Amino acid sequence: MLKLNLLSMALLMAASSAPLQAQSTMTTPSQPGCHYGEVVDGTTADDAKRRIEAAGYSHVINLKKSCDNFWHGRATLNGVETNVLVTPDGRVRPEGD
Repeated sequence: MLKLNLLSMALLMAASSAPLQAQSTMTTPSQPGCHYGEVVDGTTADDAKRRIEAAGYSHVINLKKSCDNFWHGRATLNGVETNVLVTPDGRVRPEGD
């Protein structure tokens, strides 16, 4: 009887730990703050800065990449500092347009 109780308890413990094992194999976001499944591309801040400067901006600062692969920052165009973004396909435009 004791063997049967121990066997039952061991099976119960093994079954109850299965969900914990499944959770530990889930993938984590590729960037802090991103959701599961979002894929962050390999562009760098230097890539974004080069594109922004090629579009006529200068003094590029505060570049940050969002989970949707847009780069956001500040830059100067015609003497005016403004928010700017670089789209995932490389287009540069003022933030908010």
